Parts: sequence; C-alpha cells; structure tokens
Amino acid sequence: MSNRPVIRLRPKTDPRPLKRGFPWVYDNQLVTDRRTRALPPGSIATLEDTERQPLATVTINPNSKIIARVLDTDPSAEIDRDWLRRRIERALALREALYDAPFYRLIHAEADGFPGTVVDRFGDALVIQPNAAWIDAMLPDFADILSEITGATTIIKNAQGRARGLEGLDDASSVLMGSLDGPVPVPMNCATYMADLDGGQKTGLFYDQRPNHAFVARVSRGRNVLDVFSHVGGFALAALANGATAALSIDGSEAALHLAERGADATGVADHFTTRKGDAFDTLAALGEEGRQFGSVICDPPAFAPSKSSRDAGLRAYEKIARLAAPLVEPDGFLTLCSCSGAADLAAFQSASLRGIGRAGRFAQLLRVGQAGPDHPRLPALDESGYLKTLIFRLA
Repeated sequence: MSNRPVIRLRPKTDPRPLKRGFPWVYDNQLVTDRRTRALPPGSIATLEDTERQPLATVTINPNSKIIARVLDTDPSAEIDRDWLRRRIERALALREALYDAPFYRLIHAEADGFPGTVVDRFGDALVIQPNAAWIDAMLPDFADILSEITGATTIIKNAQGRARGLEGLDDASSVLMGSLDGPVPVPMNCATYMADLDGGQKTGLFYDQRPNHAFVARVSRGRNVLDVFSHVGGFALAALANGATAALSIDGSEAALHLAERGADATGVADHFTTRKGDAFDTLAALGEEGRQFGSVICDPPAFAPSKSSRDAGLRAYEKIARLAAPLVEPDGFLTLCSCSGAADLAAFQSASLRGIGRAGRFAQLLRVGQAGPDHPRLPALDESGYLKTLIFRLA
C-alpha cells in the first residue's frame, strides 16, 4: 500500500456522509493539485479526511465530476482478483436466493459494491456495462472471474449510454468471450421475452420492472391492454400470458417491436398481440382522436430527466404523458406510469402524474407505488440507486 496515491478532502468538507455509506466524492470536495490531476483514470488511491486520517480505498478519475468512488471502506484494501471474486460471489449468492432460474441483474453498481458497473445475466450469457474507468481497466480479469464463478460461456461488453462518455471512455461494444446466435429467450412472469444482447437497448432487457409487470398483469386479466414505450413487449406480454384479452404495443423502434412479436409467438399469445410503430406522444394523441379506450394502459418511457439540468423539462414531459394517456383508460380501468429518472424523485414524479391525470378530467386512486425488483438492491445512502418509480392508478 505504500506506493498507492493518497488523495485528500478539501478543508471544511464533511466526511460523515462517506462514513455513513455515501460512495461518491465530487471534484469540488477534493484537493485537486497537479499530482492528483495527473493520475490516470481508474487509479486506485487512499482517501484521507482533512485531518489526514484514512477513510477508504477509492478509485479516481480526474476527468469526471464524480472524481472518486469508494471501492472499500478499508483504507488498506487491495483491489485484486481475490477482491473481485469475493464481491462477485456475494452478489451471486443473493440472486440465487431470490430466483430459481439464471435470469436477473447480477451486479447492480454501487449497491453491490461495484461502482459504475452493471452485469445482467441471461442464462449462460452475461452482459457487462463497465461505466467507470476502474472497472474498464480491470475488465479482462473481471470477465474471467465472472465466467469461472457463474459458468457463463458468453460475455458481452456493452459500451452504450452517456455514463461512459462522462467518464471519458470509448463507446465500442464487443464480445469478450464466446459467441451469440441471435436473441436469447428469457422466461419471466409466465411470458417469454426475446433479448438482443449485442444490438438492443442497454443490456437487451429490463429486469427492473419484473415485480411491476406481475402486478399489472394481475389487474389486467380479462382486459385489453395498451403498452406504450413497450420495448420488447414489457408489460404487454406479461399481461397476455396472465389472462389479458388483447394487447397493443407502441414503440419507436421497429427492431424492438419485431422482438416483441417474436416474444408473443414464443409465449403463445401472438393471435392477441399487435404493434404500432410511432412517436409515443403522437400515437397517444392519435388514439385519443380515434376514441380508443383500454382496460389497462401502461407508459414506461426512457429517462426524461437524467440530470438535474433536465429535471423541469422532464417533469413536464411526464405530466403530458399522463394527460394524453388518462383519456384512453376505460372507467374503472388502470393507468400505470413509470419513471427511471434519477433526477426526479418520487414526490415530484407523482405530482406531475396527478397534474396530468387531473388535466384530463379523471379521478385517480393510487393502488401501488412500485420500485425495481430485489435484484436491483438500493444503497440507502445513495438516492440515485432507487431510480425506478412505478405508479399504478385506478381511474374513475
């Protein structure tokens, strides 16, 4: 440890949040002299408080606003293959206790002790999103140990998304191990989804909505369903597999809708499933002009407010979605509204949704406030780890 760089909090920076589990140090909280600025992104360092007392082992990226991320609360921890193995084994033990089949989020970033790192499991295939410089530098060892522990034969590096750009990393995705032979079928909530691991959105499938899919499927029995921003069939296929009479999926991606159709066929519900490609706002408005109504309407958009600077505009978009969707719900039907925006907290999202419903002239009962499934654990000290918010209303 004697050769490890030492970095220090600025005077008057309160170390207590770090001691209570907050995992980030921002660039305005750290002494950033020439030596610190010269450290290569992904370097491992010892973080000290303003009194020069060691606090934690961190990774540093001088090019990022989050200049340091806590890897271990032990200031002398060695971040090597054994450290990676212990963390992966602990994450795997939780998922194996939760699920009977190997389809889940295996590593959920800071909440599993892997800052900026996501791993989703699709049977014998893993998709890694290495969104921080430290894990990008350790990727060969990380992938090798993941394969040893899980038995995975195919591992994909997914370099999509803005997070890697903020870290100064490349956007080149690649196959690190094995090969792929088309989309992977994923069983979930009695439906079969088709996940495109190397060409789809994010890692190919969104596991976080699993418990919300199940709840909406239950209240959608015997009803016709509208699933907006459906991706590969999301809520629609779960609803059809559990007794919905028909479902229409709306998405802007032709490729995603094609995968949804394949999933409907694999689930055995293709005769009751239709798709429509188009902009969600325009399509919702068009369905309203057509006088269409559905027993269950779901809107699960991408993050409208991914950062603080986009928060106000994002909340206006969520309000507009609610205003356009509410008239499409039959009396005593169900409206499900979702947000994956970390910058918009639950209270703000709920207020925006209720404003939209009210502007549409509908009265709402809030039945359920959903969050991500347990394979997406929350780090209590980090609000951003609880990004997913799902509101399920009954409308009069």
